[in-house]
Amino acid sequence: MLFFTFFQTLVERGSAVTIELKNDLQLQGTLQSVDQFLNIKLSNVNVVDPDKYPHLLSVKNCFIRGSVVRYVHLPAPEVDTMQLQDACRREAKAQQG
Repeated sequence: MLFFTFFQTLVERGSAVTIELKNDLQLQGTLQSVDQFLNIKLSNVNVVDPDKYPHLLSVKNCFIRGSVVRYVHLPAPEVDTMQLQDACRREAKAQQG
């Protein structure tokens, strides 16, 4: 649940992210929504390598299944590392008992 709530805050901020898929496709866009399976909806989509994927140039909105995501690249100012570390500690402590 930690990552889900973290991504929900990014959705509320309208953060721009780069999603790298397992097939090496990279898409940049604005987070529209994220669900508990980390399925992602992007708007204002741009392909990072348009020469390699010209057929995707017309795509402006997309849904990405969570199981095909390799990495989510986030802008550094959007990530509060101290808050994430504290949340991880609390979650680990809750799981231990």
